Amino acid sequence: MAAGRLSFSNITALAPMVRVGTLPMRLLALDYGADVVYCEELIDIKMAQCQRVVNEVLETVDFVAPDDRVMFRTCEREKGNVVFQMGTADPDRALAVARLVEKDVAAVDVNMGCPKEYSTKGGMGAALLSDPDKIEAILRTLVTGVSIPVTCKIRILPSLEETISLVRRIEKTGAAAVAVHGRFKEERPRHPVHCDYIQAVAQAVSIPVIANGGSLDHVKTNADIEEFRKVTGASSVMLARAAMWNASVFRSQGALPLEKIMEDYLKYAIRYDNNAFNTKYCLCQMLRDKVESPLGKQVQAAQTNAEISEAYGLQEFYRQTQEQLQARRDALQSGSQPERPVTDGDVTTMAVKFERREYPPQITPKMFLLEWSRKEKLEQPQYETVQRAQDRAFQSTVTVAQKKYRSSLWEKSKKFAEQAAAIVCLRVLGVPEGRIGEEDSGLVCKRKREGKVNGAAEEERSRKRPVNRAADPCLSVDVCT
Repeated sequence: MAAGRLSFSNITALAPMVRVGTLPMRLLALDYGADVVYCEELIDIKMAQCQRVVNEVLETVDFVAPDDRVMFRTCEREKGNVVFQMGTADPDRALAVARLVEKDVAAVDVNMGCPKEYSTKGGMGAALLSDPDKIEAILRTLVTGVSIPVTCKIRILPSLEETISLVRRIEKTGAAAVAVHGRFKEERPRHPVHCDYIQAVAQAVSIPVIANGGSLDHVKTNADIEEFRKVTGASSVMLARAAMWNASVFRSQGALPLEKIMEDYLKYAIRYDNNAFNTKYCLCQMLRDKVESPLGKQVQAAQTNAEISEAYGLQEFYRQTQEQLQARRDALQSGSQPERPVTDGDVTTMAVKFERREYPPQITPKMFLLEWSRKEKLEQPQYETVQRAQDRAFQSTVTVAQKKYRSSLWEKSKKFAEQAAAIVCLRVLGVPEGRIGEEDSGLVCKRKREGKVNGAAEEERSRKRPVNRAADPCLSVDVCT
């Protein structure tokens, strides 16, 4: 075996699980002692449309769909241990996807055991079990086409003879290992696992056989993993539900309290900007029968990772992480682009950011742009803002006098993105933007411009004085900031 090549002998693995096997859970399993972690099944058609993006802010590699959704996110920590599992029924498409990810993962796996309709309706998953010729074609194409190990995961067939025959054909393709879920296609987790089938398969082939399906009856603790290995005669063991409920099952020193596991998981979810609904789903799986507890209800009601962090008392960790990510984002952006106008299609762009401290408390570039537009008898500036999926940053484009302007830098909020777009427009037009120390342009009245600059005492006095809004032109103007 080549140096550094992933081995599937005598390992424990986190099984591929839809909606569970995302980056936070995989890293958690590795921390607790798993040797290999599988990502959730990802469909070849969707992955083939993705672009590989190095996310320097999160320090990840993201595979991003045309609609900006991150389909697969990985990082250096798991590079030598993560197996990319795909759903496929087409050798050429499978190869295209495998080549897309092969530099960022340790192996690729083909799902041949999922009985769910979303997988089988396209001839994928367990549907492949009835087409061994296609199984061979897919595996041979992958084995000869990529430089990393290729494996597959199957369910057992109606007879032991059929199962052994299929696995022998799989072995001949050059596959590095085969995971066997010891249930028939129509069986579900409540049905007992057929350890005798797995044992017979393990005896019939020379490649590593990974036993799967023992979470219900066999594996409750770390010590049970070795017992399941012995009962099945397999080289290795793969855990799904047992690990989903308590990832510390991989821990040889013994299980940890559920509260500790959920906290560790959530920290990874925050650190790697995991989708909040995915985070919530995984935490609810861990809570199990406690999902209707006060904590469970708070998690279910949460809509963002920030709100989830409040449920677990991790607000400070969330705040510090966001500050670190923003600092990294700012450093990357400030050093990468010059501050000069550039034409991008029909949009004029500049690499500028909105720094709130550079403006008086009640003054913003948007306010100056609005007042300038009114002075020039132009239509009110129109803002269009988009959010980037991989880091949830914002970018806004402002249209003034039928011309478009935006900052090439992404901002942490929609409001800041709009202010940055306004700055670009004002600077290109040569119009003052209201920064502290800037000569008075007369666009915004002096009383409003100076406002809190005169200090807290004046602020307190003005708060106590009754104000006639109709008599004060600064207060009667409807200004959007």
